[in-house]
Amino acid sequence: MQDEVELPGGNVGGAVRIGDTVRRATGPWTPAIHALLNYLADAGLPGVPRVHGYDERGREVLDYLPGTAYTPDVPDDVLADAMRWLARYHQVVASYRPSGVITWRAGQAELAADQIICMHDYGYYNWIGTTDGFSGVIDWDLAGPGVPLDDIAFTAWNTAPLAIPMDPAYQAARIRLMSEAYGGVFTPLELLEAAPLLAQRSARVIREGQVAGDPGMLNLLRVGEPERSERRLADLRDRIPEIAAHL
Repeated sequence: MQDEVELPGGNVGGAVRIGDTVRRATGPWTPAIHALLNYLADAGLPGVPRVHGYDERGREVLDYLPGTAYTPDVPDDVLADAMRWLARYHQVVASYRPSGVITWRAGQAELAADQIICMHDYGYYNWIGTTDGFSGVIDWDLAGPGVPLDDIAFTAWNTAPLAIPMDPAYQAARIRLMSEAYGGVFTPLELLEAAPLLAQRSARVIREGQVAGDPGMLNLLRVGEPERSERRLADLRDRIPEIAAHL
């Protein structure tokens, strides 16, 4: 076997590169994620790792997407490209309708008529870029039923970034950029108001996973989650009127 190279980043779980593949630990949710990724790849959506089964250690084997993950200071042009890609993803995945109750990482659920399969972790740390710009998305383990606004609002929380106190005019401009790049389906104010709800959902999923003994969610204890997000959430609720005044 070729040498394993540990890949940087990520608090939920480790990944290693072997040649042109990535190997990662699996869980009860893995079959659902593999079915989703294979559907997206077969549909021709660019920037999605294709699944190649499991290795002799039971780890999933995925395509390695060349490039590097972004840091928190995502440039405006990258944020816009990421929103355009997300709009394309939502368009493609809307036709993917797995039936029955399915095991996702956040729990068992059946896809409702008004839902799609959201990525649910669409933050800068899962975006891959090359010298040509935004090129793909990794770490799909948290995907599951939701509505399109869920993914966009999560990005507003994590990558605008609303989670961190900043110049409200700057954060308003970033939200406006996101709204426009996605296609104007949701207003900037809708994104702003939805962000706390998505942050609250994220904290709940982390805590429930920790109670259930999910190793990846337990790893988040090292960075103080979900308590850190809950503190930031309380702060954002106080700042929303000031940001909204610039929209």
